[in-house]
Amino acid sequence: MRKWVGLLAGVALTSFATQRSAHAQYAGQISSIVMDAKTGAVLSQTDPDLRRYPASLTKLMTLYMAFSALRAGTISLDQAVPVSIHAATMEPSKLGLVPGTHLTVEQAMLALVTKSANDAACALGEFLGGGSEPQFAAMMTQQARALGMNNTTFRNASGLPDPDQLTTARDLALLARHIVTDFPEDYHYFSVAAFRFHGRMIPNHNPMLKAYVGADGMKTGYTQEAGRNLVTSAIRNDVRLVGVVMGASSNPQRTLVMADQLDRGFDAEGVAPVARPLVLARNTVAPHHHTGGRVIMLAAASAHHGRAPLEVAEAPAPRHGHHGRATPVVGGHHVRLIGAKVRPATATTTIKHGHKAHTSRNHT
Repeated sequence: MRKWVGLLAGVALTSFATQRSAHAQYAGQISSIVMDAKTGAVLSQTDPDLRRYPASLTKLMTLYMAFSALRAGTISLDQAVPVSIHAATMEPSKLGLVPGTHLTVEQAMLALVTKSANDAACALGEFLGGGSEPQFAAMMTQQARALGMNNTTFRNASGLPDPDQLTTARDLALLARHIVTDFPEDYHYFSVAAFRFHGRMIPNHNPMLKAYVGADGMKTGYTQEAGRNLVTSAIRNDVRLVGVVMGASSNPQRTLVMADQLDRGFDAEGVAPVARPLVLARNTVAPHHHTGGRVIMLAAASAHHGRAPLEVAEAPAPRHGHHGRATPVVGGHHVRLIGAKVRPATATTTIKHGHKAHTSRNHT
């Protein structure tokens, strides 16, 4: 009995020490990497192989799996995804889905890209995993290995905290690169500025879409244990880069680190620099805005301050509404750009939409 008690105590202490170690690694330490999306060449890196919590960057693999199923024809964009009690009880950020209801595959994908909705991610994961989120997580891990993400393990579809769900900046860069190159017909979803769901507009969380010239996706992520995470893809002069920043202590730091690293990456690729706007952002709600949308203000700071972008507002709080169709909004609707001074950029895209039988796959 004493032997078993001692063994169990040892296991408990080891587990506790492991969790403390995992938590401690995020304090003030950033992991990052920038990669050429076409060649896979690494242009810069800082602790890219440190195993970290992905937070909502997990949803990039959930979306990869959905894109793969769409490509295979095993699911369709308008197919109904059931909402289980388990999915509905996910913690925010969420759409507020009700058990027993449904949303479409496309609505779920848009909810992941824009609001990073954990209930939609769980529902989609259960749908793709034959009714089981753990089974889907095993499928995600298997796919990660196939892509060369050897230091990644998934335990859920959303990125909500799990001590065994770990990845690295390098692995996430590989995933981002595969999303761009493997599914060019679906990559456009990441640039959707907002979509309409149940009578309300759901805006995109991603600050880089407004703060960095050439950025056209991918995903933000945050939990207290993980810190602020970000994956960004940007294109200038037909050179596409993917960047990963993990463990930032604030949203401004996350945005600045990503912008600086992408700038250095484009410089290394011989792409002429683009003057960066001096951006200040604030969340303001129009007093008589009938759609409930939030206006994101990007204002240029005074030139003599010499500061880079500081902050970009994230999404508004959810509001209840009636059932409605998912309607993507693009082109910066509901956004005012004030005084941003940027030289003309050559942010042309090489991503071309595929021409599949289901024409709605090509809309943005």
